[in-house]
Amino acid sequence: MAASVMSLPVATAAAQPELSGSTVEYSVLARDGVRVDSVTRVVRAAGGTVRSANAVAGLLTVTAPENGFAERLASVPDVLYTSRTVPIGHAPTTRALADENAVEKENRTGVAGQGQKRAAPVGMDPLDGQLWGLTSVRSDLSRTVQAGDRRVKVGVLDTGVDGSHPDIAPNFDRVLSRNFTHDIPVDENGNTVDGPCEFRGCVDPANWDDGGHGTHVAGTIAAAANGLGVSGVAPRVSIVNIRGGQDSGSFFLQPVVDAITYSGDAGLDVVNMSFFVDPWLYNCQANPADSPEQQAQQRTITTAMTRALNYAHRKGVTQVVSLGNQHEDNGDPHDDLSSPNFPVGTTHPRDIDNASCLVLPIEGPNTIGVSAYGPSGAKADYSSYGLEQISVSAPGGFFRDYFGTPLFRTNENMILSTYPKNVGIAEGTIDPATGEITPDGVALGVQKACRGTVCGYYQFLQGTSMAAPHATGVAALIVSEYGRYTGRGVSMDPDDVQTVLENTAFAKPCPTPRTVDYLDEGRDDSYTATCAGTTEFNGFYGNGNVDAWAAVTNGEQYLN
Repeated sequence: MAASVMSLPVATAAAQPELSGSTVEYSVLARDGVRVDSVTRVVRAAGGTVRSANAVAGLLTVTAPENGFAERLASVPDVLYTSRTVPIGHAPTTRALADENAVEKENRTGVAGQGQKRAAPVGMDPLDGQLWGLTSVRSDLSRTVQAGDRRVKVGVLDTGVDGSHPDIAPNFDRVLSRNFTHDIPVDENGNTVDGPCEFRGCVDPANWDDGGHGTHVAGTIAAAANGLGVSGVAPRVSIVNIRGGQDSGSFFLQPVVDAITYSGDAGLDVVNMSFFVDPWLYNCQANPADSPEQQAQQRTITTAMTRALNYAHRKGVTQVVSLGNQHEDNGDPHDDLSSPNFPVGTTHPRDIDNASCLVLPIEGPNTIGVSAYGPSGAKADYSSYGLEQISVSAPGGFFRDYFGTPLFRTNENMILSTYPKNVGIAEGTIDPATGEITPDGVALGVQKACRGTVCGYYQFLQGTSMAAPHATGVAALIVSEYGRYTGRGVSMDPDDVQTVLENTAFAKPCPTPRTVDYLDEGRDDSYTATCAGTTEFNGFYGNGNVDAWAAVTNGEQYLN
């Protein structure tokens, strides 16, 4: 955030309404140019307690009585918005489609077939033969000239990363990793949020993941090429956990903003963001269907996220974001029938104005949007698309790919990556007594790989959340190959990283015909998609499929 305007007087809270009711949590956002400590004094004068603050974004998390506090701040010049705190996002595994169970674990909603397991290519890890995405982006070739540099730091903003997983541990940066969340057992109404705290103080260690989503993402980016299990797209770069998601999968504004600005302050090179924004699928400036308080919530989220994303970009962070699993054209959004999904019972239908409503973080500034395709190369049924936000495409998995063949609805159409043992035990796919895969786990394709007494576990998922880390891995290789090395660090302008990523992507034209339905695959008309654009740039694949080999061998020509 900009430096304080020193001529501004310190504002005081008007002695307006009486404070009453139970203590609740608020997000308070400072105006541009106003220092956080100035707003802190105002908050205290109004009867609030500051729990945390981010000076860059001008965002404070505050507790105060539920009645009267927001009204007291409404006339304070230094305060831009005051709104009740709500989760701003979910890992996609927790958000169900309107007519289907969650996208990412679709193979758990019915009987999944088992495809043929291929042997790993020479020089690859034992399970890499099942990683069609790895060869699709040509990481098997790129690592022969550039496998990544440990000085390149890749942040995973997600539900956490299991830093003890034997395929993650060799590349896990414990010193820089942070958990910006604290567990919330129940909400203010007694509803379960994260459940019982596993660790004293209700803060998980920075190498822990209770959801499995972040660990899967991290493995796709940079699982070590160590002769065990799987390897990542960039198997020698460093993974930094910058956790912003709760155990439940919810993403609250303050931890997310803190994680993004930290990525800039810590000198991270690339950050992967694979989560959906809630409780508002679209954050609108002034949707007439929303109450004034709901409008303030959305404006607070949009402004704080914009400030954080801009700050990280200025500090040299390349920000890669999943395009979304809403199977819609991001430039022509559907009506919103699912927001807000928190608190329970407040959902109401909204017409969406594309010009004033944003899906975040994908529609925030300085982000690289990634769509998903399946092993046949077809756009995945769930993947959002459109010319407005897309940058590139990458392997995300497509469970229903290859309709009409034995490969239809097989686990191997999805993306295999690292799986925390604690999550497998909780989900009933790993036997806690023996450590072996249970029959349910076998049916879902969960796998165990060992080298001596050291064992790791692996699961199949699909989604644009799985596509983004493939692109993140290629971005990390670009920094490794072309970045400026100074001592123990490396830097590269994010705009240059994006230029190389896009220009070395393998151009893929729209299908013929351009309109694709997924009726045979069992989807309804809402999934039907029309691909606009040219071979060089279109709404299904953007600038093309990311290509690690081309990026590290042919990217220099695109740099000034």
